[in-house]
Amino acid sequence: MRSRDSLWLIAAMAAALTTGCSENSAPSSSPKRDASSKTAPGEVFDLSSWNILLPVDLDKDGKADRVDNEALSHYQLDEFFYLDDENNMVFAAANKAFTSPTSTNTRSELRQVYVGESGEVPSLDDPRNYFALASHPNSEDFAALGGRLTATLKVNHVSTNAKYGDKPPAYSVVVGQIHAAKLDDMKTETSGFGWGNEPLKIYYKKYPGHQTGSVFWNYERNLPEAAPNRIDIAYGVWGNGWENDADPGVNGIALGEEFSYIVNVYGDTMYLTFSAHNHPTVNHQINLADNIDANGRVDGHDDPVGYKNDWLFFKAGAYNQCSTKDAPTFRYPACPGTGDWETDKADGNYTSVTFSHLQLGHAHVVE
Repeated sequence: MRSRDSLWLIAAMAAALTTGCSENSAPSSSPKRDASSKTAPGEVFDLSSWNILLPVDLDKDGKADRVDNEALSHYQLDEFFYLDDENNMVFAAANKAFTSPTSTNTRSELRQVYVGESGEVPSLDDPRNYFALASHPNSEDFAALGGRLTATLKVNHVSTNAKYGDKPPAYSVVVGQIHAAKLDDMKTETSGFGWGNEPLKIYYKKYPGHQTGSVFWNYERNLPEAAPNRIDIAYGVWGNGWENDADPGVNGIALGEEFSYIVNVYGDTMYLTFSAHNHPTVNHQINLADNIDANGRVDGHDDPVGYKNDWLFFKAGAYNQCSTKDAPTFRYPACPGTGDWETDKADGNYTSVTFSHLQLGHAHVVE
């Protein structure tokens, strides 16, 4: 399993949580395999605690296909979810394809699930299928308090076309998330509980013609969907922010250049570490149970208890941000797409990401 091959990487990145900025190296690639083999990603990576949503409808039910954790151990799909010749896990999604009922963004993306002692996965309305913050009032009901996700990846391609290229999501992909559960029967009118917001989205964005792209992460204010202040707050890692259209040059991350992240939710705090060859290691932290932002300032527009009451889970893969929807808000750059993979791939209207390491774990104690 890849998880065992990368124990040294996990230890090295974990140490960065307490060391501040420094130079750090990404791991070397895995041994090559026979290109004619049909080995599935789940035979190399531990995917036992994930399911996957794919940008296809092979079962013809009108919805994007989801493969459960048990089937995922031997599942692969040409073009969209497979191993490359070096045993790395590839995710891809065209701008126009099948997607989830609550989103206009396509994805080839893993979703964390918790497996019970008898092998069953609890339902999506069961807190035993989620982790919670330590201060959650019913914390004993959840599968875990906090959690940890480590990854090393490279972005191969982001969509090179958008009708509204000045809208922040254009030319970008999300490669890791923490998501809150969408619980229709439990939604509150005054806070974001039950609305399925995202305290973390890790972005890679590269404008057409630029030498390199930018890596940054967003925190979404935990508010009801219609609230005018429900926006994403961006924090820089390498390169520029969400809306800066300058070429980051040597300060950015190129397509095909590996970088790593650690997401460690311990207590009520989310600790983030980003590392890459020839770039400074970058650390951030934010308390997810209040409305103080990652810069230490009170955000009067956010829910005063942040995500304290929410049910949380990790996601990772290629979550294409180039929505084809044409609408007034900042979320919709109206990216082109035909729905035919070969055509859209040839036109550059897709995203692709390769992971050489991905592992879930328990929250790492931070002193």
